[in-house]
Amino acid sequence: HVQLVESGGGSVQAGGSLSLTCATRGYTRRSGCLAWFRQAPGKEREAVAAIDGIGRTKYSDSATGRFTISKDGEKNTLDLEMTGLKPEDTAMYYCAHTTKLCGGPRMERFEYPLWGQGTQVTVS
Repeated sequence: HVQLVESGGGSVQAGGSLSLTCATRGYTRRSGCLAWFRQAPGKEREAVAAIDGIGRTKYSDSATGRFTISKDGEKNTLDLEMTGLKPEDTAMYYCAHTTKLCGGPRMERFEYPLWGQGTQVTVS
């Protein structure tokens, strides 16, 4: 039984930074993909950043240059470092995982069957 547990959300002023962590528990596949998505009220859930089994990364246009995704295979954690935060970054942030061989970082929601419960990020 795989669990993904996000932490690190909170409230910050515009221009500030936050670090999110997703702890993966149970079976996960190191060759699978992991990603961060976010969903603002009234909007679709969108990909922010993804990382594949060998550490290749991909970012949304809005995250490029401001966010950094990384993972720690020993600790089984996925991190998202966010800098230069803007009010439009306000959303619930979710980590997602697929155990399938992904052949490159995946940014599509349907690729991920496993999701955490989310952590709120509010930028004012």
